[in-house]
Amino acid sequence: MEIRAVRASDKAEWAALYAGYAAFYKVEQTEAMRETVWGWLMDSAHGTEGLVAEIDGALVGLAHFRPYARPLSASVGGFLDDLFVGPAARGSGAAEALITALGDLGRTRGWTVIRWITAEDNYRARGLYDRLADRTKWVTYDIKL
Repeated sequence: MEIRAVRASDKAEWAALYAGYAAFYKVEQTEAMRETVWGWLMDSAHGTEGLVAEIDGALVGLAHFRPYARPLSASVGGFLDDLFVGPAARGSGAAEALITALGDLGRTRGWTVIRWITAEDNYRARGLYDRLADRTKWVTYDIKL
């Protein structure tokens, strides 16, 4: 398994994985939405970056992340926005490898934390997350705009 930055040549496989991620969370996602995110990933000035997990020449997982300011600690952290491994590759270690690679990258950039959220009922993923990270006491709120 190789964990690496997403490349322009990954677009079709990435799009299939990202559509699978949206379907997993039952989020309606159009091709135009995927094009927007792809544009962000390909624009070094945007801030959103991507890692992919590749096994035998095929992409099996993705992670999208970005730095974020942590004013209270006067530091910068990394936020893991999206993490997905295709159903056929679940149990391969791809999710853990993506998170580990992001942690390594964050350390080289001087980030103080990697943070993410997941659905409360995403039990399989939470089993991994509980092993790799500390669950926080913070509750998340959204205001729809």
